[in-house]
Amino acid sequence: MKKYSWIAVILLIVGLMLYAKPWSKKSLPSNEFRFVIVSEPPTLDWSLATDNVSADIIFNLMEGLVQYDANLNVQPALAEKWDISKDGLHYTFYLRKDVTWSDGKPLTAQDFVDGWQRLLDPKTASEYAYFLFDVKNAQDYNSKKISDFNQVGVHAKDDHTLVIDLWHPASYFLTLHAFWATFPLRKDIVEKFGAPQWTEPQNIVTCGPFKLKAWEHDYKVVLEANPLYYGPKPKVQLATAYIINEDSTALSLYETGKVDLIRRIPPLLIAKYKNHPDHKSGPFLRGYYYGMNVLKKPFSDVRVRKAFSMAIDRTQLTTLLGGNQIPTTSWIPKGMQGYEPEIGLKFDLDKAKLLLAQAGYPNGAGFPQIKMAYDTRDDNKVIAESLQQQWKQNLNIELTIENQEWKVYIKQLQTDAPPLWRLGWGADFPDPDNFLNLFTSYSGNNLTRWKNKSYDALIEAGAKELDISKRLPIYHKAQKLLTEEEAPIIPLFIDAQNVLIKPYIHGYALNAMSINILKNVEIHK
Repeated sequence: MKKYSWIAVILLIVGLMLYAKPWSKKSLPSNEFRFVIVSEPPTLDWSLATDNVSADIIFNLMEGLVQYDANLNVQPALAEKWDISKDGLHYTFYLRKDVTWSDGKPLTAQDFVDGWQRLLDPKTASEYAYFLFDVKNAQDYNSKKISDFNQVGVHAKDDHTLVIDLWHPASYFLTLHAFWATFPLRKDIVEKFGAPQWTEPQNIVTCGPFKLKAWEHDYKVVLEANPLYYGPKPKVQLATAYIINEDSTALSLYETGKVDLIRRIPPLLIAKYKNHPDHKSGPFLRGYYYGMNVLKKPFSDVRVRKAFSMAIDRTQLTTLLGGNQIPTTSWIPKGMQGYEPEIGLKFDLDKAKLLLAQAGYPNGAGFPQIKMAYDTRDDNKVIAESLQQQWKQNLNIELTIENQEWKVYIKQLQTDAPPLWRLGWGADFPDPDNFLNLFTSYSGNNLTRWKNKSYDALIEAGAKELDISKRLPIYHKAQKLLTEEEAPIIPLFIDAQNVLIKPYIHGYALNAMSINILKNVEIHK
């Protein structure tokens, strides 16, 4: 843990002890929900956020046109209804008329237009700009082929009507509007304070169930119930996220009653807590993988990439983790249409060694010294050490391991990714396009630097196809190209949710996308 993180933990423990006096059940704060996030949020700017830590906060500060219920069915949110043309090319959203921002200003359709323009503006450099590329002329605007945003297929017909035109039908398009990148934005606030200052508590203006009360960097984020929220008011007045990147420290705080929820149990302790009454588990539409920077040797050679993938016994990883994770060589996760466990490079030592020799490294001889990178977290450490050992044993390749705090780590991946690194991908919307589009040449989240025109064409064809019986074979071809033929990534396992939540907490529902929704949380002691 970094020095500042240790200081934050000490301050947290001392502060909670002083505040709570003896932490008996009677002295627990009755109107504050306390939970753990694993790092400082890299940003609370929803045009720029790319990670689940930022999302844990943003999803409680903001809402989109639609939202999900517990079963991931689309429900109205800021839009009370919508129309979709028969050809699937035109969407009209009718906004609620009782929604105001946290400063009292009414929400308008223009706020969505402003948010989308900022998302697509190449100067913003948003990694999620591609989310809107189904919209007419959106990609051309983002790539500077056109400069007039009025040509992009989104406009405000009036204050409460948003009209969107697509260049092709997309079966998943409605679900995109539950995701943070598509949320409305107060252009005047961004321009007044600039980035990133506009996201500080004294400046930010939001329209979700909570407001940002405090952000003590590297220590905690405090949310406060928004009295102007259009829906039922949150049942808790405060929701405090403590920033703890050591799972063991988070667990200690939970066991001593200083937090009410931890969303990850240290991997070596999951077995201990599986039968604990506070333990809750559930499926997770999230894949865990190692990526390779295909622009850097030795992973510029597809034979090396394949050899590394085929030299891993993935069951060793899931056995170590012990939390119901599912080993996988394919990319689309179980529980989502398109899941096909037979796709991908299976564990095959003989073939892995042959490929490595063909690439010029017989029995690992002459293989360059490289680092494998991961972000600081107990489970990531366990996985990295297992992979390091397997590649040494199976390929006679010695790798060094490097870990960094998340905010630093993700910045490095975005600017100059090392040859070998780890990431996970959780569903932004419950459709296979969301997993496969990640590795298109135009995806800002494709940190492998791999580009393949055939793959891009398959993803675009799948997006346009509305018949699922025709769509799935397209995605099977794309998955084979990604995980078997070109292999810029090494899928390892499909994750699972394992949380501990106090019995006096009600209304906190697990969902397969692990969206951290707090507005329904109640405390009954």
